[in-house]
Amino acid sequence: MSKDLENILVVSIEQAVAAPYLSSRLADAGARVIKVERHEGDFARKYDDFVNGDSAYFVWLNRGKESIALNLKDKKDLQVLKNIIKKSDILIQNLAPGAFERLGLNLKELRDQHPKLITCSITGFGEKGPYMKQKAYDMLIQAETGLTDLTGVPENEIEKGRSRVGVSVCDISAGMTALNAVLQALIGRQKTGIGRHISVSLFSALSDWMNVPYLQYVYSKKEPKRCGIRHPTITPYASFECSDNLEILIGIQNEREWLNFCKFVLEDENIATDEMFCSNNARVVNTNKLEEIINTKFKKHTRNQIIEKCELGGIAYGRISNIDQFSKHPQNQFIEVNAPNGKVKMIAPGAEHDGLHQYAKHVPDLNSNSETIREEFKN
Repeated sequence: MSKDLENILVVSIEQAVAAPYLSSRLADAGARVIKVERHEGDFARKYDDFVNGDSAYFVWLNRGKESIALNLKDKKDLQVLKNIIKKSDILIQNLAPGAFERLGLNLKELRDQHPKLITCSITGFGEKGPYMKQKAYDMLIQAETGLTDLTGVPENEIEKGRSRVGVSVCDISAGMTALNAVLQALIGRQKTGIGRHISVSLFSALSDWMNVPYLQYVYSKKEPKRCGIRHPTITPYASFECSDNLEILIGIQNEREWLNFCKFVLEDENIATDEMFCSNNARVVNTNKLEEIINTKFKKHTRNQIIEKCELGGIAYGRISNIDQFSKHPQNQFIEVNAPNGKVKMIAPGAEHDGLHQYAKHVPDLNSNSETIREEFKN
């Protein structure tokens, strides 16, 4: 495990995904993270029981933490939390807006009392604005930000065609945004000696990711359309089925690649200079005709045969993988952690440090550190 954040104490009153993402990455970096849970536990512990009886979400996002269950409406338990906070470097909370204050805890007052404290609140819609009190879960925010309307296939007479992104992208984006901000605040504190408050919402984090369609629409009035596994403004950049019923995604980014695609994959250089396909704009206008040509060619070859042709021409491609194929992907790297119900092999963190993955290895059982934490922070 890393020692980069050694001696940094984090207390996190957290549940679900976004805040645990933030605190888990701080733990991976060597911080001591005390996870404060209700007596029934973070409800993400019960999202599923697929990992030896543990929740996949919980195992993924809670390694390296200590767990204490506190009833924050009880004066004694609340005092334990206050004692932890006064010794902490970072306080994270993702309770509903106003809930933290109703406990008698005010983040500004806590920073006034402890000037070095960095506080981070993660909410659905933020700490201000007309929607601040609206409940917010991942799929709801996908809908509110317009992501759902951009995701899926073109609608037809029967179905709208919209779809959610297949993973909790709003929660993850909020956790990543908060992590960046907290690390920035730690660097800033090193220079000034003063902490700060960070506010991140699921809505604001994902809204930032929506800037390209927003800018395209506001400045050109061009409304982006759902197009399934196909690029809206580049052709060919889409999925095609091969003779073995396996699919491959082809991505052509420039005219040199287009010429090589025609030469090495379609094996007909005349297509490259046909007036219907001689530029990207022309290809977009004639997408259906071009894809008919590509489909006819690809249905005569297996995916591996098409890949061989792509390799010859330096063409970018991607195998469309289901979860079984992804689980066996040769590029995957794995780590092993100790979860409450046994060892778990999981996908490694995305970053390597000098060629190594830095990560915490222990996922806590509920309230497993209560006795030692209560003794340590009794004053």
